[in-house]
Amino acid sequence: MTRGLRERKKAETRDALASAALRLADELGPDRVTVDEIAAAAGVSPRTFFNYFASKEDAIVGSTESSTSRVVQELASRPAAEAPIDALRAAVHAGADHLEADPDDWIIRHRLVTRYPALGVRYAARLAAVEHELVVEIARRTRLDVDVDTYPAALVSAAMAASRVALTVWQARERRASLPQLFDEVFDQLDGGFSLVPRRSARRRR
Repeated sequence: MTRGLRERKKAETRDALASAALRLADELGPDRVTVDEIAAAAGVSPRTFFNYFASKEDAIVGSTESSTSRVVQELASRPAAEAPIDALRAAVHAGADHLEADPDDWIIRHRLVTRYPALGVRYAARLAAVEHELVVEIARRTRLDVDVDTYPAALVSAAMAASRVALTVWQARERRASLPQLFDEVFDQLDGGFSLVPRRSARRRR
């Protein structure tokens, strides 16, 4: 219980720092924000800031080596006997519930990484790292070799692409649609082999 409380406090501090970094970067511009300002806005010391993030840019995109992505944690906690795609769906659902309940940080981060190319590159690297962690976890669950077998990476790549589609549609609908429902929709399509998509006749090879 003590360890659980400690981990929760750490997560709260990390989230507070990331949220402060986002809001200050959005207000002032990433180049004008300082670590001291971020720490002060989160109510901690600059020294505490560096316990969680290596730089202000990492705080803005939410990249930290000291914590595992929420979706990776959720995937690792799923029952071992659960089908991999069902486990991924449940893990993504947990992230969707959190995002729908408090979308502000995601909206600001999306705006910043779109507006500032350097942040976009850093954010893409973070997403790639999370995706790799998911591949490793799927390989572990299926007892496959992450470096040799294609299944783990193919499944995760498809699932993450589907998730991005759901997020894009959610944003296009001005977040009025149910995000968990959109995730279910794309995962149903993925799980069903996209059977709703009309199949084109294959061209004969000459």
